[in-house]
This record gives sequence, structure tokens and C-alpha cells, in this order.
Amino acid sequence: MSPLVRLGLAAAVMASAGLVAIIAWPIGRPLQSFHIEGDVNRGAYLARASGCIACHTDFAKGGAPLAGGVELDTPFGTLYSPNLTTDPDHGIGGWTVEEFARAVRQGVSPDGQPYYPAFPYPFYANFTDQDIADLWAAWQTVPPVAEPSKEQDMAFPFNQRWGLKLWRAAFLEPPPTYPVPGKDDVWNRGRLLVEGATHCAACHTGRNLVGARKSDTEHFKGSDSLPGGDKAPAIDFGTLQQRGWTVDDLVYALRTGVMPDGDVFGGAMGEVVNYGTSFLTEDDRKAMAIYLLDVHDGG
Repeated sequence: MSPLVRLGLAAAVMASAGLVAIIAWPIGRPLQSFHIEGDVNRGAYLARASGCIACHTDFAKGGAPLAGGVELDTPFGTLYSPNLTTDPDHGIGGWTVEEFARAVRQGVSPDGQPYYPAFPYPFYANFTDQDIADLWAAWQTVPPVAEPSKEQDMAFPFNQRWGLKLWRAAFLEPPPTYPVPGKDDVWNRGRLLVEGATHCAACHTGRNLVGARKSDTEHFKGSDSLPGGDKAPAIDFGTLQQRGWTVDDLVYALRTGVMPDGDVFGGAMGEVVNYGTSFLTEDDRKAMAIYLLDVHDGG
């Protein structure tokens, strides 16, 4: 056997071993026990704020609440939101609260597989144990729907979930929701909502060729590549100020979907308002507006 052939075989063996190692590579932190009583009402509120209703309910086709089926057309293929009802076979009725916590905060399924980051779990990473307990309590009130989730239709190589492990290693980052010293409680509440639960950066921040947010350079600078060809405008402080937005304007828009010029939000933002921010308290909408309209780096 020639040296060149031996070298080729060695390279093939190493590549195969590397692939096997990646596929077997465990992700996520171990499950932790939960012994906290959840508040159903607070959980339902947090679910609204987090966009769960809008993303997992196919309103266009009269779908049942949280039964999934919402289509997301991405540059990498088509994704469908899964069934999150309490059905034990087709939903999450067979999950434990610990598995639910890991899915929400870490983006890892009960069988240890990574979720596609279209599920905005990176923004939920700092949810407290009480948040998780509240969400779980609310989820137990959702009627089961015996409808299987649609299979994700991703193009190769994006249909290889093991590749998401590499994506996570390269791009997964915790949300900047921690309180900032020197800022008051209202500002920090706005930061917690904007950078966390309501995950504004998921749509309003540009992404690179593999779908990771350009948080360092384009945070809130807008995006032209939303699912389905939709676009999201810049909502950074400078742009909002330049366009004449005030705190009152933004609070009103988050409640009604009506902008200062009398036009209304359409597309994805219309859904965000209809099924999310319109259900928030006026205080929370004001906190979000104050945070967005203050000078900060978003990080």
C-alpha cells in the first residue's frame, strides 16, 4: 500500500471517528429536580409574553391552541412548530417538569437531541426555576390534541441534527437579561423582557450565513431575512429616536399595533402584538419602551 493511500485511509478513519464523537456528544446540563409550586396565571402571562401562543397555534387554519403546525420557511428548509398540548403521544403530556425545563432553557429534547434555534430557547436560558414552574402549571391546563407534529423539512446538511451541536458550540450565547447596576427597576424590567422573554432580537437582529445572530455588530439593527421573506426594521435607540418614536408611542403600538403615523404593524409583528404584547400589563409595555428608547449597547 502506497504512503498516499495509507494517508487517505488514516484521514478517513479520523474523520469517521470525529463524526461518531460529535453524534455521541452529550449536550445540555443534567436534569434537576423541581419542587416548586407554579402559579397558573403567571405562567399563562409568561407564555403570552414569550410568543408561545403565536408560534404554536395555527390561527390561519383554525388550529387548536398550542397544537403546532405553524410553517416557518427559512433559507435552510421549512420548519413546523410542534404540538405542545398535553396529549401524551403527540404533545408533551408525557414529559416531566424537569424535561420541560431543559427544553425551554437549554434547547434539548427529552431524548437529548438539540432543537433548531428557530425555537428561541437562547432567550429563555435565564428563566428562573419559578418561571419554569409557573409555565409548567399553565401548560397542565392546555387541552390535549391528538395531532402529530409535522416533520421538519430541512435541506441537507441542515437536516442532520448532530450538526446543531457544532452550531451551539460556536454561537450559543446567554441572553443579556441580568440587572444593570445604576439602572432603576423599571429599566431592568424592560431589559429582562426585551432581551429575554419577548426575544425582540430574534427578528430585529441580522444573522450570518448559518443563521446565528450578529449580536456584536447588528443588535436591533433590523433584518431582511425573516422566515417567509418578511423583514424587521431597526429598533435600536438611534433609529427609534431618529424616526421620532416616544415612550408613549411605543407603549401604544405594543398594545394596539398602531404606529405614530397611523399605519399598523403587519406580518410577524402584527402577530406579536395580537397574541403577545397586547396581553401584557401597561407597566410591562412601558418598561420595554423605556429600555428600548434609552442609550445602551444591548449587551
